[in-house]
Amino acid sequence: MQLSSPVRTYFDAEQQNDADTLAAAFTDDAVVRDEGAEHVGPAAIRAWWQAAKAKYRHVAEPIDAIPADGRTVVRARVTGQFPGSPATLTFSFMLAGDRIARLEIG
Repeated sequence: MQLSSPVRTYFDAEQQNDADTLAAAFTDDAVVRDEGAEHVGPAAIRAWWQAAKAKYRHVAEPIDAIPADGRTVVRARVTGQFPGSPATLTFSFMLAGDRIARLEIG
């Protein structure tokens, strides 16, 4: 499966528990929308991700990726300590150059 560099960086950092690399994949004004909340900027995104990792101890493995309306939509198998694990979630990435400008998880 072909993933753009920033999307691949996101999933690689996620699997390696590397919060710094994950946060650096985002633009300065990036937005992550997850579980009904928005997190803006790399520092907030890093904090969100670390809190989610601590709570759910999850790992996301991409299954497939398709371009859609200027976004890259990745379906991933997410396993962790949460009801319904494993689950297939959709990660919708909007890129700005070589970084992630927006990510919606659902």
